[in-house]
Amino acid sequence: METFAELIKSDKPVLVDFFATWCGPCKAMHPVLENLKAEVGDAARIVKIDVDQKQSLAMQYGIQAVPTFIVFKNGRPVWRHSGMASGAELKRILLNS
Repeated sequence: METFAELIKSDKPVLVDFFATWCGPCKAMHPVLENLKAEVGDAARIVKIDVDQKQSLAMQYGIQAVPTFIVFKNGRPVWRHSGMASGAELKRILLNS
């Protein structure tokens, strides 16, 4: 199983969704992310991180609110957004990263 550090080192953009199971907006984003995954295919990866299970990772990236999305490329964050986002916006960010 690859570590988070290995996962984000990809030269493909990696969208990380920091979420919580109790978060309403996070649940609302789930179908948006599923559609996005289908639309971008192999051009990018989408990873969900439960902040309650991975508290040290959430702290490392200063996650104050959920959902928070961070796009990583070659191990570095290139875009960050807290709160809900449209599938179209996320797709544009991923395909232009």
